[in-house]
Amino acid sequence: MKIIFLGSGNLATRLALEMQKKGMRIGQVYSHTPENAERLAACLDCHWTIDPEAVETDADLYVFSLKDTVLADVIARIPPNNGLWVHTAGSIPMDIFSGYTANYGVLYPMQTFSKTREVDFSVIPFFLEANTSENAGKLQQLARKLSGNVRFLSSDKRKSLHLAAVFACNFTNHIYALAVRLLQEQDIPADVLLPLIDETAAKIHTMPPRLAQTGPAIRYDENVINKHLAMLDDPDMRSIYRLISQNIHKEARHE
Repeated sequence: MKIIFLGSGNLATRLALEMQKKGMRIGQVYSHTPENAERLAACLDCHWTIDPEAVETDADLYVFSLKDTVLADVIARIPPNNGLWVHTAGSIPMDIFSGYTANYGVLYPMQTFSKTREVDFSVIPFFLEANTSENAGKLQQLARKLSGNVRFLSSDKRKSLHLAAVFACNFTNHIYALAVRLLQEQDIPADVLLPLIDETAAKIHTMPPRLAQTGPAIRYDENVINKHLAMLDDPDMRSIYRLISQNIHKEARHE
């Protein structure tokens, strides 16, 4: 199987390297940034291009791992071919390929990726969608070489999944960043938070997040909450603290 990657970002880099590790051949990399295309292609020992119209047409699989804002434009510029076209986006419908190719689908690994950090693909949930049963079978066979957690999901349900992932990952990580900033302002090492973060994440493997909730907000201890608000000089951080505290208390009352 020959695979072409369109994109050279975090997800594209880790997925392409994992596919290569599993014995799949990456034949070409496209990126609009020459340095990024060349860097990833060097890791994969393959050709690269910055011209969508120069993408090779003899591949079996085309993996579009691009920003949502440019995906449609790149799709429209790829030369017609008989390969299976898939994107890796959580929030984009499968039918974005309709009218451009007869074979298309979605290969969405729900994980946070960084170019320089390896991850264990065997435990990453892969969510698939395809326009025909034959293409669904091909995608399933490929995904099972990468992960033991493979399932099919419609575009509408995948949008909801992606929204949940933003709350669980991106928003949570932003809160970590704010916490680190507060510690840095007091010259307290940020790594003191790691055991707390690890235990918080570990608890929800065995109990619902609602039951794992602790802290002043769950009982709405206004004495502590007001002291914390008074300590925050940044109005955005005060708003975040107040809103989340109110919502934690509201959710606790619904139990």
